[in-house]
Amino acid sequence: MAAFQRTLHRLGERYPALLALLIQLVVTLSMGLAIVAAAHLSAWRPSPLAAGLLHGLLCACLARWLGLSRWWWWLNLLFVPGLLLASGAPLPSWLFLLGFVLLLLLNWNSFGERVPLYLTGAGTRNELARLLEARGEHFSFVDLGCGPAGSLLWLARRFPRAQFTGVETAPLSFAIAWLRCIAQRNCRVRYQNLWRTDLSAMDVAYCFLSPAPMLALWDKARAELPAGAWLISNTFEIPGVPPQRVVELKDWRDSRLLLWEIG
Repeated sequence: MAAFQRTLHRLGERYPALLALLIQLVVTLSMGLAIVAAAHLSAWRPSPLAAGLLHGLLCACLARWLGLSRWWWWLNLLFVPGLLLASGAPLPSWLFLLGFVLLLLLNWNSFGERVPLYLTGAGTRNELARLLEARGEHFSFVDLGCGPAGSLLWLARRFPRAQFTGVETAPLSFAIAWLRCIAQRNCRVRYQNLWRTDLSAMDVAYCFLSPAPMLALWDKARAELPAGAWLISNTFEIPGVPPQRVVELKDWRDSRLLLWEIG
């Protein structure tokens, strides 16, 4: 059982969306068999909403047990109950397809690059700004996977004499980020894979990715970032490489900022 759990845990690190879908399918099949068996053995019939809530609870518990992030716990918990509640409302069927497409466009990186959409919280921004104050007023900063650019834009306004760059490949996230930053003169967003982003002119590279790409990112950072530059990761460690500095954020995700200085 432990080996099976470790296998699924590794799957969740690489492809969290696939593991979340697998959890939904397994729980749906198991509950379907249990309800059919109960119908043959007794007169008990669960209401659709009660079955949906139990389904969501089981999915959320499995997601937690298999190491998925808390964002996926909530998605697994609410997905089927949300569908059941919405099915009783006069909503057009294409609305569900639209919701799925929007979710896909926001989390495109979950499938190809094994990086789901994580949003940097306000507390993290403040601590990141405190770290950046040590770089002075003039520095160059890149957010590797900036999402909708909430943190990137906030930092660009906080440090108006620094230069900020965000790279993103999830189509909807990029479009939102580009539109938000278009009027900020010291901030630009590029539709670009982080592995094709040149880091040689950057003083600080920031990321909030997943465990999967961190070792490869460390190799890229050592090869491209200049001496004295920083690599800052939100929460996720580089295996076997201890950071020079750790800032505990004490939020609901138990987040940390981990800082490595190149050279």
